[in-house]
Amino acid sequence: MSDPAAVLAAARLAGRPWGGFDAGTGPSDEAAAYRLQAASFARRWPGIAPAGWKIGCTTPVMQAFLGIDHPCAGAVAGPAIHESGVVLDHADFVRPGVECELAVRLDADLPAAEAPFSRARVAAAVGAVMAAIEVVDDRYADFRALDTWTLVADDFFQAAAVLGLPCTDWRGLALDRIAGRLEIDGQPVGSGCGAAVLGHPLDALVWLADNRARFGQGLRAGAVVLTGSIVETRWVARDAEVTVVLDGLAPAALRFS
Repeated sequence: MSDPAAVLAAARLAGRPWGGFDAGTGPSDEAAAYRLQAASFARRWPGIAPAGWKIGCTTPVMQAFLGIDHPCAGAVAGPAIHESGVVLDHADFVRPGVECELAVRLDADLPAAEAPFSRARVAAAVGAVMAAIEVVDDRYADFRALDTWTLVADDFFQAAAVLGLPCTDWRGLALDRIAGRLEIDGQPVGSGCGAAVLGHPLDALVWLADNRARFGQGLRAGAVVLTGSIVETRWVARDAEVTVVLDGLAPAALRFS
């Protein structure tokens, strides 16, 4: 039987749409999916721990788009995190898409032993918030034909993150009332607000900390967490210019070459 972590890593390196695991070889439940996610990440980034995490399906618009009614997490590699203004090569992706998100940076650990977490507890660990573009990649022949746990094992579409300047004086911001919009080539293509993210963006962080604690894992200081898109994914063409604007925060921008 093929090693599923090797299968996922090879599919990424191939740079073409992947049809999914052979019958009976993929993850059969949530725990298996996250174990496989960690094993695949270790193959692709040997000796490097994740620098952050993405949370997908935290908003009604994305749950409806993907047909998944619960959050899902993926790992983010350090080399895949970029500052605003970066130029990314469209050819490095199979079918890139962009999402409008609020990101947080942890300045303190959230250890598994402290679960279950509260909004106040995770807020105390957040050192900065920022506008973010999550770059996702539809690496599949037909993602709607794949089961949820296969998508989780492959980091739930994660490809890159582009971060605006961090705001460390963020506690005066009502994160659930922050309005945001996604622009492509200067034109608004979607908008929403922070309350769409599980009622409050920090509640997405609570979900992530609790979910990782279920598997004996914590969140470490320095990690960046993408809390989920407030707009439906938009697929982008070569030369697209993308901007995420969140009220009260510096924008995040990128261009595809």
